[in-house]
Order: sequence, then structure tokens, then C-alpha cells
Amino acid sequence: MSPRTPVRRVVSLVPSLTEAVAATAPELLAGVTDWCTHPPGLGAERIGGTKNPDTARIAALAPDLVIANEEENRAPDLDALRAAGLSVLVTEVRTLEQAFSELDRVLVRGCGLPRPGWLDEAEAAWADITPDGPPRRAVVPVWRRPWMVLGRDTFAGDVLARLGVRHLYSGHEERYPRIPLDALTAAGADLVVLPDEPYRFTADDGPEAFPGLPAALVSGRHLTWYGPSLAAAPAVLTAALTSAD
Repeated sequence: MSPRTPVRRVVSLVPSLTEAVAATAPELLAGVTDWCTHPPGLGAERIGGTKNPDTARIAALAPDLVIANEEENRAPDLDALRAAGLSVLVTEVRTLEQAFSELDRVLVRGCGLPRPGWLDEAEAAWADITPDGPPRRAVVPVWRRPWMVLGRDTFAGDVLARLGVRHLYSGHEERYPRIPLDALTAAGADLVVLPDEPYRFTADDGPEAFPGLPAALVSGRHLTWYGPSLAAAPAVLTAALTSAD
């Protein structure tokens, strides 16, 4: 269903969604966050971070639509935008299927755009993924000082599971639990997966904390972003995971 009025100005509070709109109709973007890095050279106005956007500046941009996410953005900020009379579309993305359906909702039903070809390509890229062999048992840190890992009900966890990696805290009551390092090293993993965001793990910052355990340094954009990067994600992530063998 198309929006009742044409959408000509969009403010995106989510880097993934910024990239999705930019790949489809970049002229719509009036404002983006400081963390919206793809594609490079975006000319839209910067409106602060995902957790601390300048709601007054956003309102002054007079967007037809603000696109957000229930995990990345804070409810009080979204409430303030609604109180200013703005239309706010909030996504929830915790599985790959949700990513595809929410991208369609944002771009087609929210912005009134034709369904983009890159979205079809992304779905096709994931359609026939079949992991070889038994699942690998992994810990997946997303921060250190303190150590935090993937827990239950996360998009990144679902992506890894489809590639044959079962992270050991998928049943934890928290989505991003803080786990002491000694507990992580004793958890019985046969792999540690280290993305380069939100914490920028590198070959010199992360693997040394897990001596004797293979470490896969992976692209955070391909692991956690839902947008055009999903088309290349299976190949990019599989290569990184395989290199840890």
C-alpha cells in the first residue's frame, strides 16, 4: 500500500536504513545520523547519533517520514518526534526474514518506492544457504571493557546460525549480556567471532584474549546491517569464518 501523500523528504536514524534508501532513492534523504557511513559522501544533513539525535533539528528539516528501529533508537526521542507532528516508522529486525519484510515496508509502503532490484538480489543470495557439517560453537563479543556478547533473539545471531555458527549465549535471558572473560574462555566454544563494530576488534585487539581458540574477524556491516550489504554478506562472512580454520 502506498503512502497517502508523496514522500519527498526522509530522515533516517539507522545506518542500515540510510544505506537502503540511498541505494534506492538517494534524493529522499534530508537527514541522517553521524553513524551513517554508507554510502560515503552522503550530502544529507547530520542530525546527531542514533541514541542522541537532535530532535529539534530533525523537526526543522520538516521530513515527510522519519525511519527508525526499536533497538537502535530510544523511545523518548521517537516520542518527541511524534509530538512535533512527524510521521515515524519504527522497524523491528531480529531475523533475516524480518529484515527483508521490514526493508520492503520501509521502501515500498513507507516511502512509496518501487521494490528495488538489490532487495531481490539479497533475498536470492540467502535462499540456498546450507551449512556444511555440524554447527560450530562460538562466542561472539560485541564489546570489551566490559565484555559483552550476542545473547538471545538478535539479527546477527540469526545470520550466523544460517552459516552454521551457533553462538553459545543464544539462550541467555538478555540480548547482549555482560559475561566475564574467564566465563567466555571456559564456555566450550571452538570459535570466537569478532566483528569490527560496534567495538572495532582487530587482529591485535581481541584474539589475544582467547588463546588457543580460532578467531574469525568479520565485517560488522555484513553481520549486523540489513540493507544492500545483505547481498554480499553470505560470501563475505563465509570467507571470514573459513579463514579461522
